[in-house]
Amino acid sequence: MIEEHARVVAIEGNDIWIETQRRSACGQCSANKGCGTAVLGKVLGVKRNVVRILNPSDTKVSIGDEIVVGIQEQALVRGSLAIYIAPLLALFLFGLLGKSLATQLHFSSPDIIVMVFGMLGLFSGFAWVKRFSTRISNDTRYQPVLLRRQMKVNYL
Repeated sequence: MIEEHARVVAIEGNDIWIETQRRSACGQCSANKGCGTAVLGKVLGVKRNVVRILNPSDTKVSIGDEIVVGIQEQALVRGSLAIYIAPLLALFLFGLLGKSLATQLHFSSPDIIVMVFGMLGLFSGFAWVKRFSTRISNDTRYQPVLLRRQMKVNYL
């Protein structure tokens, strides 16, 4: 389970809308060293994402609460593969199909056919991703869920 800290910004029935702060992948930006992404982050400002999550345990939360949310690693990997790999794979497969077709039909300019088929493949890959994302939009296995409320520490 991949966990992230967030703040509750709205509640609608069993759905909770949260706000998370975008971070760099390596964590070096908080130390202001590394590859220079920290400088770019300072120029562009802090980006926040608002996301809908599920509350399967009916934990009582209110607006402004700090919480911990999680998503299954397998769901993240499958979703990433669907979004990134499917359109590229379709682009290359349709491009190869266009090249084969252009060769068999002896076109004088086969590159145009390959490009057209490649673009058709890319757009069909995007259409498949849209159908896939619509299909899993209400699947609880692919949704982030509320794990627990963040404990508040009072310092004296």
